[in-house]
Amino acid sequence: MKIVIVGGTGLIGTRVSEKLRVLGHQVVVAAPSTGINALTGEGLAEAMKGAEVVVDLSNSASPEEDTAINFFRAAGRNLAAAEIAAGVKHHLVLSIVGTDRALYIGYLRAKKEQEDIIKESGIPYTIIRATQFHEHITTLIAVQSDEEAIHISTVDYQPIAAEDVAALVTRLALEAPKNTTVEIAGPDLAPMNEFVSQYLSVKGGEKPLKANDENKYMFFEIPKSLLVPQGDFYPGAIRFSDWINE
Repeated sequence: MKIVIVGGTGLIGTRVSEKLRVLGHQVVVAAPSTGINALTGEGLAEAMKGAEVVVDLSNSASPEEDTAINFFRAAGRNLAAAEIAAGVKHHLVLSIVGTDRALYIGYLRAKKEQEDIIKESGIPYTIIRATQFHEHITTLIAVQSDEEAIHISTVDYQPIAAEDVAALVTRLALEAPKNTTVEIAGPDLAPMNEFVSQYLSVKGGEKPLKANDENKYMFFEIPKSLLVPQGDFYPGAIRFSDWINE
């Protein structure tokens, strides 16, 4: 089966592409570096010819509101048009848990628009909303540090390893379209500060960790449960403690 991976050169895309190739599928990696650009539409028509499934793992150049909205709006419309013309049977998009519960955050509003474009396109689809990746922990520490300490909230947190994300994306891409939204998350649920503390205890750090109850994530105040699934979800297999010690 021919499968197009949009954003196929990224953290998740490279893993998904490899898994699908191992399973014997014809994979087309769609990225500007391969001459296929969802933002401009370059190369999309040719890439979609004969494709049955499109996996959209694309991301904007910046999480800044205007950049993200402009990217996901243009890319989403370009992809939908090319897929309709080619008769694609399944569009899968990777999104974020909590997207529709914090639309005051510009990046999440952009992701919601990405989701809605596909929902309204008529193309059979699956939307996968994932929790934050294990691999994001270093960015979290960097952004929420000052000269004296690492300031981490006690908000609920349930991160998932990139390898598990790729495995679940691969699995769901090969299943029939759900025509709904599903969620994926890691096997461990705890306050965010506990994950950071665990990471620092293994990897070390130059600053102390200071937990707080301000319900802040990166630059935003958020609902306490925004970053975790609200109901049933597909669980990852890799525990955070095992990932740290890999």
